[in-house]
Amino acid sequence: MTLKTQNAACGRTERRQFLSDFGLGFTGLALGAMMHRDAAGSTAADAVRGLPHFAPRAKSVIWFFMNGGTSHLESFDPKPALNRYAGKTIDESPHGQAIVDSPFYRKNVVDFSGKPRAMMSQIYPMQVGYGPRGESGIEVSDWWPHVGNCIDDIALVRSMWTTDNDHAAQLQFHTGRHIFDGFFPSIGSWVHYGLGSLNDNLPQFIVMGNPPGDCCGGVGAHDGSYLGPQHAGVQMVSDPNRPLAFGTPGSGTRVAQQRDQLDLLDDLHRMTAAARPDDEALRARIKAYELAFRMQMSVPEIVDLNRETKQTQAMYGLDVKQTQQVGRHALTARRLVEQGVRFVQIYDGGGGGGGWDAHTKLKENHARNCARVDKPIAGLLKDLKQRGLLEETLVVWATEFGRTPGAEKSDGRDHHPYGFSVWMAGGGLKGGVAHGATDELGFHAVEDRHYVTDIHATVLHQLGLDPRKLSLPSQKRLEIDYGNPIEAIIA
Repeated sequence: MTLKTQNAACGRTERRQFLSDFGLGFTGLALGAMMHRDAAGSTAADAVRGLPHFAPRAKSVIWFFMNGGTSHLESFDPKPALNRYAGKTIDESPHGQAIVDSPFYRKNVVDFSGKPRAMMSQIYPMQVGYGPRGESGIEVSDWWPHVGNCIDDIALVRSMWTTDNDHAAQLQFHTGRHIFDGFFPSIGSWVHYGLGSLNDNLPQFIVMGNPPGDCCGGVGAHDGSYLGPQHAGVQMVSDPNRPLAFGTPGSGTRVAQQRDQLDLLDDLHRMTAAARPDDEALRARIKAYELAFRMQMSVPEIVDLNRETKQTQAMYGLDVKQTQQVGRHALTARRLVEQGVRFVQIYDGGGGGGGWDAHTKLKENHARNCARVDKPIAGLLKDLKQRGLLEETLVVWATEFGRTPGAEKSDGRDHHPYGFSVWMAGGGLKGGVAHGATDELGFHAVEDRHYVTDIHATVLHQLGLDPRKLSLPSQKRLEIDYGNPIEAIIA
């Protein structure tokens, strides 16, 4: 018999357990997280959390992630050599030996399926045109006209690499670890852990869109792992009628009834508090119920986009069916960071073989997907800038890997972890810069190479956090977990 059972005399539930399980919807979730934190006790590290380690340049992050693997070659790293040598094999091109003999080929890849993926050696031409954009003249694909027109506000990194050659690279991009290593805290969770809240009426780490499938890490891509569930992302939809799962006590409970429930609980708490006047934890729990109730009132208002002007809605593409979903996510993200939410993570595409995973019909896949996301993402950048929010908001656009220079199934490209592109904007970063490079065919990252945790380190740095100071004594971290800020793109 456990101690808990012994204390629950005559089969009655302990008061603490009753309050934790009480049917108040999201209130119960918020309270559960706080009680979990309280029960774990505090440490010296807890005492300094919520304060940056040095002066921050950014307050919040909006993190776009394209599930499936966007081709760097048809987006932000166009390679004219692909057209020049189309139809030839990589070996037949002047660049074959450099690619195959590269110290990076195969050596940095941990094969998810247990065997190496084929090279896809027949060179596949670019499937779209490209040209210089903005005053910086950075070359961008014609599938990204709106984001391309914002290039002078963007820091483009063309030299990313990762080690997973399958879609669990989605998990790896967010945690820094290969799925074979297990599950670790996500970048959003580290931000939440390090900085805490700017607005107690809202969750501080919010997730929108479809997360990776179970094959690819699932909700582990926004989970707190050993940091605890209180640091995991809260999934939300941009629907004012039901923005949060368990965000209401149920359709049969009205606000006035819930207020009565909270008042009753408050009376019970205060009766106990009278007998235990020095119980700080009890006072914290009383506040937790009120906090969660305020969340229920605040979140629907935030996601009510009808409060925005028609002009603003059109900027995000809400007036066109093709761009509506991503537009709603992007505009909601702006409204969330405006109210002090620290980290908003937006997934685009499905898990596994969906989304941007163009093994065949790449032209059809990417033309359609770019048209869905290009205008809303650019709309966000323009809107943040005109409101004076871009300098304090760091926008990240990423994907798990690029796609092969060679053809797969005649009209597609395979997964490509050796070199791909990511970009960031705002938050004290330089604009109109292209950092790093892949080789002439876009195969290997060859100049200023960056593993995915360098993106994490850059985000944390701009928020005023040193990743080496974000740790738990009981959890040993590896050197690669920390990454290094990309100094070349920091203003």
